[in-house]
Formats: sequence, C-alpha cells, structure tokens
Amino acid sequence: MNYWIVFPLFFSAFFGGTSIFLFKKDMGKNLKLILSFSGAYLFAITVLHLIPDAYQSGDRYVGIFIMAGFLFQLILELFSDGVEHGHIHHNQHNHEAAFPSGIMISLCLHAFLEGMPLAQGHQQELVFGIALHHVPAAFALGSVLMQNHLPKKSILFLLVVFSLMTPAGFYTSHLLSTNLAGLKQYFSRIMGIVIGIFLHISTTILFESSSDHKFNLRKMVAVLIGSGIALITFFAES
Repeated sequence: MNYWIVFPLFFSAFFGGTSIFLFKKDMGKNLKLILSFSGAYLFAITVLHLIPDAYQSGDRYVGIFIMAGFLFQLILELFSDGVEHGHIHHNQHNHEAAFPSGIMISLCLHAFLEGMPLAQGHQQELVFGIALHHVPAAFALGSVLMQNHLPKKSILFLLVVFSLMTPAGFYTSHLLSTNLAGLKQYFSRIMGIVIGIFLHISTTILFESSSDHKFNLRKMVAVLIGSGIALITFFAES
C-alpha cells in the first residue's frame, strides 16, 4: 500500500484552505489560473486514462455509472454552492441557516468518493490531479467559512475534516478490496462515478473560470500546460 498518497492529498487541501489567513488581497485572478490548470489536467487524465481503463473491464454498465456520477455532482452542488470547483460566494442571509452542514457534508462526500479509485491503477496521475483540484476548492471553502464569521479554531477544524476525506476514501477502498475480494469487480463502476464527477467539475471549471465565458491568453496558457502535462504522462506510459 502506497502510504505516500496521504500526504499530498491532505496537505494540498489543508494548505489551500489555511492560505486564506495569509492572503489579504483578492486572489481571484490567481485562483482562476489555478482552476483553469487543474480543470484542464483533470479533464485530460479522465479522457486519456480513466475512461479507457473503466471500459477495459468489459462491464457494459460503466456508462450508466458515469452518467450517475455526473448527475450526482449536480445534486451535491445544490448544497455546496459550487465550492468544489472554486466558487466563492459572498455571505447572504439565505445561506446562513443551512451553513455549514449542507456545504460540509456535500464537500466531504465528494472528496471521499474521489479517494476510492486510488486503491487501483494510475495513482500518480490521479493524486496529482485531485491534489491540484483541492487547492482552489479548499481556498473557496475557507473563504466561505470566514465569511460566515466562524471562529478561527472552528475553521481550522473543518478544514482538517475536509482534508482527511480523500485519504479516508483511499483507505476505505483499500481495506474493502483487501478484505472483500469480490469488491474488485465493482471498481470499474466506482471509477465510473468518479469519472462522471470529474467530467462535471472539469468542464464547469473550463467554462466558468472566466466571468465573460471567454478564454484570455493567461487562461489559455494554463489550460495548455495542464493538458500538456497529462499528455506527457500518457505517452510516458505507452
């Protein structure tokens, strides 16, 4: 079992969230560039690695689970307000009553599911992609927590909980596959759900990371770099 996976998954989310205490100025432009890079990378590894592997299992129902993951992410965003792809919403009265339970539960469930396929192949590509994705997501979560005037200790605690969810998904998946050998045949379906989630998040990031829905030069460069790194890893394995 590759225990090193836990460290980038945890610390990318934790430092991404706690960085709200370090940066006082608007991080909007830099955050959008990170989002564009991570969105392009997630989309590329999903198309180049995850989808072919999921269908290689021969399970004819994989497509149904990809659709289910895509739709499930839509449902999660009803409660998270899109925090998982870096959306930062200003404090509003109609959000206060449901916060933080709705946002935290949906984000933690989302992060937990992302960690489950890590017990199988393409760990390096997935870990890198998920870690990148968690930096702006955790920053957005921390910003929302701060806007809701939570104490600093509470913000840190909730960020730790969120940061532990993907490692927890990885460990749970590993334990189940070790103790329940029959579960391995369902990994392609679990992967299908995560593929659907990744497709929704990555395409949403790419289309919404500009306020005018147009690509500017800096965003285009970030997208090309993210896609290029994924292509390099793809050809390196060939």
